[in-house]
Amino acid sequence: MLMKLVIVSGLSGSGKSVAINTLEDNDFYCIDNMPLSMLPIFTEQLTTAPSNLYERVAIGVDARSVSQDTHAFPNIIKQFKQQDFDLELVYLEASEEALVQRYRETGRKHPFTKSGLPLIDAIHTEKQILAEVILLADICIDTTLTNVRQLRSIITDQVCRNKSATLTLLLQSFGFKYSVPNDSNYVFDVRFLPNPYWEQHLRNLTGYHPEVIDYLQSHEEVKQMIRSIGDFIEHWTPHFSRESRNYLCISIGCTGGQHRSVHIAEFLADRFRKSSDKHVLVRHRDLKY
Repeated sequence: MLMKLVIVSGLSGSGKSVAINTLEDNDFYCIDNMPLSMLPIFTEQLTTAPSNLYERVAIGVDARSVSQDTHAFPNIIKQFKQQDFDLELVYLEASEEALVQRYRETGRKHPFTKSGLPLIDAIHTEKQILAEVILLADICIDTTLTNVRQLRSIITDQVCRNKSATLTLLLQSFGFKYSVPNDSNYVFDVRFLPNPYWEQHLRNLTGYHPEVIDYLQSHEEVKQMIRSIGDFIEHWTPHFSRESRNYLCISIGCTGGQHRSVHIAEFLADRFRKSSDKHVLVRHRDLKY
């Protein structure tokens, strides 16, 4: 059995510490802020250790370490992927507005403000340093609208579970009025479908409620849209699997993320739970439970 190696990187303030702590709570051997130069040495030691000693390992890599040589980290990741590791690179990010607000609320310093940069310039600098890293990420998580509890749940679902070759399919609803999720592989816009919001008795309900389900299912275009997205997923997911991609995020957006997108995500989840061996997850990003 291959050793599971998770490398966590991303923007400061995006939740990397929460991710590392969650992995540690799920029995990963964790090392945070490892110097980049030590990564190859450490992984070489892992390969010679007893097989049951380090079955699941997580390493946090800080942008300050990457900044010493912006090409070194991508090169190391590419080398690791050619070795006998079950490797996943997890990248966390958030909008500039969210990062600024978090630093103001906590009163903590951004790592790159130590060189005299204003906070917003420090964020821009870090993004530039990590520009090549995000392109190699197996899982990219946007935490702009995610609280600590939700992030822990995402890490647990997407990273911590014991995976086989089965592809994990995340069906995510969202509202366009709150922005498009950056962690999507595909985005479907369903705002053209009939909107329960304009029905007074349905306005305060959600896509979970039977009244909303009946209303939406009474329209043929809604059922056709669900079939079309489902057929698209069915057709293209094998291509992801052949490229050793084990995670696919499909985001479905309506205006507010309350009715249509929730309804469609749930119907698609039900289809794939019944008809395939995919590991199916559902997230309603903007639904206020």
